Amino acid sequence: MRAVVFERFGEPAEVREVPDPVAAPHGVVVRVEATGLCRSDWHGWMGHDPDIVLPHVPGHELAGVVEAVGADVRGWRAGDRVTVPFVCACGNCPACAAGDQQVCERQTQPGFTHWGSFAEYVALDHADVNLVAVPDGMAFGAAAGLGCRFATAFRAVVQQGRAAAGEWVAVHGCGGVGLSAVMIAAAAGARVVAVDVTPGALRLAREFGAVECVDATAVDDVADTVREVTGGGAHLSLDALGSAATCAASVRGLRRRGRHVQVGLLPEDPVVPMGRALAWELELIGSHGMAAHAYPRMLEMVRGGLVRPELLVTSVIALGDAPRALASMGSAAGAGVTVVEPHQAPPGRPQAY
Repeated sequence: MRAVVFERFGEPAEVREVPDPVAAPHGVVVRVEATGLCRSDWHGWMGHDPDIVLPHVPGHELAGVVEAVGADVRGWRAGDRVTVPFVCACGNCPACAAGDQQVCERQTQPGFTHWGSFAEYVALDHADVNLVAVPDGMAFGAAAGLGCRFATAFRAVVQQGRAAAGEWVAVHGCGGVGLSAVMIAAAAGARVVAVDVTPGALRLAREFGAVECVDATAVDDVADTVREVTGGGAHLSLDALGSAATCAASVRGLRRRGRHVQVGLLPEDPVVPMGRALAWELELIGSHGMAAHAYPRMLEMVRGGLVRPELLVTSVIALGDAPRALASMGSAAGAGVTVVEPHQAPPGRPQAY
């Protein structure tokens, strides 16, 4: 199969022919129809994830069709349309027994613990625990986001953040996770303040339901501005980017007894204003993906049109364009989600089906 491979951290990846994956007895192989280009993939390429062993194929946010099924799998068959949480749980550890598969003690993650979905095919573990059926009629490009960014945002806003109608919700960083969070919080009836540094991202945030937008480059203090426009501070605030600055601004922009959810991946531990957290009784909450068993509520909202993840997809590229797009994530500001279609034929090559 064709896949994007890098052999050194931070150096150019390339598309090359590699061996096809093989399904484990408990797993499946999925033909990747669409895979999202996520900032977490960039972190992995930069060497920020200790699980990655070189050479490596990135990619963890995917949707596609089951191609091969392991001997022990009971709930899935070849031809099924699926997505999968980026945390593939074992189903047997104490965390999984408690229903907390998103923090499985023996989790695997395509694109991190093993080769991922920037490829024509990908192997996924413990299929009966982790696979999620893609609704009929849903495009694979939109469904890919259900594996990471959209589901991650849903859990952060609804389950961990407990967003309620009428509350102020601040979203710091309007990339794929942040824009998903804006859309989901607005659908929950919250009043959303979107914070970013690019006009394109803020424009999309307003289209997806933000009632206030803050250009972080145009104000002296982001947290002060959020407190001002919300009349005292956000009830719930999310750092959807993952930096020391956005984490601190998210915490400082809360009102008393507010809730901060850290959902953006942090390359290093930031300095958190714990004095404020103590004095104002703030909640500081982590949020890490979403277990497959928790998907029905989100999918019900998707089917009902309350949220529309397909609107997040602003660019579709071929596998050959993925290495350059991956490298550019560290410097080029983008708006919306870029989706890679591994079976999209490059120029001069027939489409393979």
